[in-house]
Amino acid sequence: MRVVTIDQMREADRRTIESGISGGELMARAGTRVVEFLEREFAPLARQRVVIFCGSGNNGGDGLVAGRLLKTRVESLQLVRAADPPGPVDKTATIVVDALLGTGARAPLTGRYAELVQSINHDFPRAKIVAVDIPSAMEVRADFTVTFAAIKAEAVLSPHADRAGKWIVADIGIPTAFLESTLELSEPADFAALFQPREQVSNKGDYGHVLVVGGAPGKTGAAAMAGLAALRAGAGLVTVACSDASRLVPELMTQSLDAVSLERMTVLAIGPGLGAAKPLVERLLEEAKIATVIDADALNAIAGTDFRGHGLATVLTPHPGEMARLIGHKVVDRLAEARTFAQERNVCLVLKGFRTLIAFPDGNVWINPSGSPALAKGGTGDILTGLTAGCLAQFPSQPALAVRAAVWLHGRAGELAAQELTEHCVLATDLLRYLPGAIRECV
Repeated sequence: MRVVTIDQMREADRRTIESGISGGELMARAGTRVVEFLEREFAPLARQRVVIFCGSGNNGGDGLVAGRLLKTRVESLQLVRAADPPGPVDKTATIVVDALLGTGARAPLTGRYAELVQSINHDFPRAKIVAVDIPSAMEVRADFTVTFAAIKAEAVLSPHADRAGKWIVADIGIPTAFLESTLELSEPADFAALFQPREQVSNKGDYGHVLVVGGAPGKTGAAAMAGLAALRAGAGLVTVACSDASRLVPELMTQSLDAVSLERMTVLAIGPGLGAAKPLVERLLEEAKIATVIDADALNAIAGTDFRGHGLATVLTPHPGEMARLIGHKVVDRLAEARTFAQERNVCLVLKGFRTLIAFPDGNVWINPSGSPALAKGGTGDILTGLTAGCLAQFPSQPALAVRAAVWLHGRAGELAAQELTEHCVLATDLLRYLPGAIRECV
């Protein structure tokens, strides 16, 4: 799903108007799309009590159009204009539409607008909240956001992105060619083709052989989790090179860290719990002519070097601290720095964190919307490394899609685990219990 910045959206609006569609017509279409969504989601409209909050700008204009169209089609309708003096609102409303402020608004709000946002969030216990284009200043807590032409980057990357609820992208006639963006949002349907039933005539060799290198003394759990995750993701074979194989499940094969061999391997995952082993990392990265996932201590080993990858076949998965070491300074602009690093170093960069970013060497960046605070716990990064390696092993001809799928599945498994176990109680290996449920949502 395409994502545009506010500036890119304004430029698209300008070009659309220059092409012959007036601003008034765009506003009329936006209001109409909102009403069409309400008709689909809340049928029959004749039973709904609606309150529409309208600001003084274009967003408010969209709300006024929606109000005119709804006037004779709902049980009751109240328009609350920001310019009007305060008055009573219908607290029995079943639908509240937030058309106060559009993409130009910034938090924190003050004065009348702050009061109205407070009202939207707290005065309507029975209502579903529908935001127009973007929740006002990302302070409104919406159940749905009807946006136009494309999702706005500033909203989806906001720390309050969850306040948008479910996104509905409506077409108001802005040509796709005018939406110039190299930013996209992953959706589970993107990965449907990867998780169709396998061919009946198949064997373990058809699904790749992953080698996980890590697990120095005292850290063997990291390599064990990565190996198990690669297996659970669907890799046909997984070997783990670590200092102590006693913690590995019986399905995993082993190598010694003192004699690591890439022979017959199709994917290398290096770094989980590896410790300081720069010579080993340098040797394996030099020898590897296969897809490679670089994480944890292996990232630290290449920090400060001029390391370059082999395009989509080289995947780096840093958290913000590791990314800071890679670029030599604290990460300030996640999006720009992820894109630049991926392009300059010819790698696929998975910059972990809230709204994990997947940046490709061609400059395109995908935003991953799944995830949970439950993932803020030791070991979850090792699970992601294994899932990524396992997906790459199965889908070697589609590395970009495989990496994106692994990241989405990891985040969604965290969400599902948190729903049952709470965000506090989820362990890294619990994610693998909920992986099947996440996969089923893709198909």
